[in-house]
Order: sequence, then C-alpha cells, then structure tokens
Amino acid sequence: MSWDETNETRLPPGMETLIVTRTRDLGDGFEVRRALPSAQRRMVGPFIFLDQMGPTVFQAGHGLDVRPHPHIGLSTVTYLFDGEILHRDSLGMVQPIRPGEVNWMTAGRGIVHSERTAPETRAAGGPVFGLQAWVALPKKYEETAPAFVHHASATMPFLEGEGVRMHLIAGALYGKRSPVETLSDLFYADAALEAGAGLVIPADHEERALYLAQGTVEIDGIEFSAGQLLVFRPGSEIALQASESSRMMLLGGEPMDGPRYIFWNFVSSSKERLEEAKADWKAGRFARVPQETEFIPLPEEPAPVRYP
Repeated sequence: MSWDETNETRLPPGMETLIVTRTRDLGDGFEVRRALPSAQRRMVGPFIFLDQMGPTVFQAGHGLDVRPHPHIGLSTVTYLFDGEILHRDSLGMVQPIRPGEVNWMTAGRGIVHSERTAPETRAAGGPVFGLQAWVALPKKYEETAPAFVHHASATMPFLEGEGVRMHLIAGALYGKRSPVETLSDLFYADAALEAGAGLVIPADHEERALYLAQGTVEIDGIEFSAGQLLVFRPGSEIALQASESSRMMLLGGEPMDGPRYIFWNFVSSSKERLEEAKADWKAGRFARVPQETEFIPLPEEPAPVRYP
C-alpha cells in the first residue's frame, strides 16, 4: 500500500507530516529538490533548509558554479554522496568537499562563500549528488565569529549491522557522538540500507525527520519513495524497512528558542538584523572571497518570511 497525497489519514501513526519535493532544473541538467522550508513544515529542530543536489553527471567542460554569496545566523553543511565540490570562503579557506566528509561552516555575524567545480574536475566532467542543510543558530550565538571546520570521512563515527551502514555527521545517535562541534542539540546522519534491511529511529529528540534520497522504504505497511521528507511525531519510535537499496538522511533536534526569519541566504530571529545584512551586502561591506571576482547580487523583495 502506498501513500495517497489526497488522503493524509493513511500516514503511519508515528508520522506527523509528509513533504513531497519537486525537482527544479538550474541549468546544464543540474537539478535540486527542496525539502525545507515548505508549506507543510518550516523547520525540524534547528534545521531550516534542506536541498538535494542532483544526482547529475556533468559533461566535460561543465560543472557547478555557485558564485560568492553571504550568510548570517546559521551553519551550513554540504554533504556529498558522489562527486566533488570546491569550497572557498571569506576566511581564506579553500577545501574540496568529497563524499563522506563533513564541512561545517558557521556564518554567525557574516561569511561569504562560493561552491564550484574545480578546473581539473570540470575538464573531465563527472557526477554530483548530495545535500545542503542549514542549521539555524540559537539566539545567543547568532552573532558569533564565522568559522569553517573540515572533518575527513575516516574521523567520523560509522555504525554497521544487518544491511545497514550509517555515517554520523553531527550530534549523537545510537550511542555514538560525532566530533563535529555544534551550537545546539541536534543530530544528522547518512544511512544506507540494503533491500530488506530494517532500521529503528529512536525517540531521543523531540523533533525528527527522514529525508529519502534514493530508494523506497516501508513504515507500517505504507511505502515512501525518493524525494520525500518524513516528519515524525514527538515520542514515537519509528521502525522502517527498505523495500530496495536505499539512502536516507536522519535529522532533527530540540525545538528552536523562538521563530526565525529568512530572506535569501540570511537567517535571523530579528527582521531588523536581516535589513542590516541586506544593506551590508548591497554596500559591499561583507568580506570578500580570495581568488573570486564574481558575486550574486541581492535579489529583489519579497519580505522576510517567519518560520515557524
């Protein structure tokens, strides 16, 4: 039995919301799917933004070109299943992002970064598949100093057993803790399940979700497919089984300490702070990214959106 978008009563008892993403083509065949924020759910714990990038394969001479742009009030993590992206930021960091590695960038009071395909990778062409998440910062840390931390895949906790392989990106889960330092109580994990493998998602955190990047899973006899974000009810333990080989992200944490506003790449608990950031970007007061001459201009309104 599959879930029917017209009949939400068929959601499993432990599930609160289902978000079905839509694909958007950014050019050169590069597609993204936005899971958060959505009309059904704005945040899960501190996670306020979640995009799937690809999967796509760039032809030789083509690649990703996200020009320098600013952030405030959040941390970003670009996590890859396949391919490679070159990160540059206004702190002077230059870091290739590769599968399984964790690159945690805290914007705080302000940072600028770009994400591109490196020249040697562009020349050959190749795949890109992954996710970018934004984590809203607690109010007391919104104006913290910007920072970027890289963790090699081998330094991260892995959990394996009975057809399940899990990579703990941040926070604590199943008795393990990631070395990635975060400013709020959260968890973020990459789980790969073989066909027929089962997984129980504990009720350790109040807000939890699963983003299915590949494959199909079943919960209480109802099937869910790739490109869907499953948001669970507080206190409910969730047991799922992979109907086929599947890849998913587990995420969540404790509720935020108040609503957040988003405008473009800016997140804040204050609309006035967003206005300051907009004026600073227009006036060129953000630090520049070394080796970069381009930038993304400030978009026109609409006004900031309040979440939740």
